[in-house]
Amino acid sequence: MKPTEMDGRVVMVSGANRGIGAAIAGRLAADGHRLSLGARRLDALAAGAPDIDPDRILLNSYDAVDFDSARRWVDATVDRFGRVDVLVNCAGIVDRTGLEAMEEDALDEMWEVNVKGPLRLTRLALPHLRRSGSGRVVNLASMSAKRVKGDALPGYSMTKYALLALSHAVRQVGWDDGVRVTALCPGPVATDMMDPDDETITQPEDVADLVATVIELPNTASVSELLITCRLEAWA
Repeated sequence: MKPTEMDGRVVMVSGANRGIGAAIAGRLAADGHRLSLGARRLDALAAGAPDIDPDRILLNSYDAVDFDSARRWVDATVDRFGRVDVLVNCAGIVDRTGLEAMEEDALDEMWEVNVKGPLRLTRLALPHLRRSGSGRVVNLASMSAKRVKGDALPGYSMTKYALLALSHAVRQVGWDDGVRVTALCPGPVATDMMDPDDETITQPEDVADLVATVIELPNTASVSELLITCRLEAWA
């Protein structure tokens, strides 16, 4: 399948109210795709949504820890657009507590949002992605899914390693039906999790450009992992 045949696809983006998710939504809107955007705060989502034809965008309240919320969002997307072609899992949280000081509640919340949230959405969207014949899943992992630096972000790294495993599992399950999965693994990105004014690190728009590229690749050119760095890394 040629990239031009993918124009105007229906794309679901979680965590689309800020940072990388918002940048991805803006780039894909500019590329002519139809967007179904999800975030916990609908008011924040509406404030930052791309300014495009209302017929090409759907805003949804989505809570990554709530299965019914995920189901309602997928159903609403299909009701509105008749299909789902691409799922971009961007919603995520981080706790920076060291290994010995980490609280169970913080780890449980990261596991719910960073792993089970994408798992729920993917399972619900998978039948529609299969019917597309060229379905795409993009999971925002992290360089923390490839390496652990000392006592920095141990719980976060655990969840991102798990998200990487989920990416490969879905790739295996959906391959014969044209579903291709990419795990994006960026290092530091200029968002509110880091320093949004630091021009020396990767910008959200850089990540958005890469998402736009991988979802337009044909089925014969799948990228399973994409490591994105602004600093010298042993793994990239």
